Amino acid sequence: MRFLALVLAVLALPLQAEEPALRPSAGLLFKHPELVRPGSCVAYREGGAGWILVEPLYYLRGTVSSSEVTTRRLVQCPAVAGKTREQYSRDEYVRLVRATPCLAAGEAEREEQVGLVRLRVESWETPHMRKAENAGRLYRGMFLDQPLKKGMEVELEADLLGPCS
Repeated sequence: MRFLALVLAVLALPLQAEEPALRPSAGLLFKHPELVRPGSCVAYREGGAGWILVEPLYYLRGTVSSSEVTTRRLVQCPAVAGKTREQYSRDEYVRLVRATPCLAAGEAEREEQVGLVRLRVESWETPHMRKAENAGRLYRGMFLDQPLKKGMEVELEADLLGPCS
């Protein structure tokens, strides 16, 4: 009888919602807020791979306007039937990047905490060759599908940024 009363008591307890998982970008904002303090110079970099024949390094530099940790509902990544990511057009690639962070097919939707940084653009160098079309956020003077202009603001996850050097 006591066991049944204990089981009923446990079942009557309100369920506590789990805290959303912390993405690396959110952890960075909690552990090292000084890196993304408003006014700090930060850079987003792409390329630069290789030891002997080093790829060019492209970048976007700017000043931090704001940073925050926010909770996002992660859903399935958009996919294009019959294509790998390397075969995506620029529009298909931009749609995928705008959806990130997202989940692989078959993963259950969930909430995660994401560390976001808004920065005011000051300078950039972007690739122009066709093979860079779906390789990164920077391409032919654009950040995703926005033409780059000095003073415009863009938003990135904190772990994609580094200090200016």
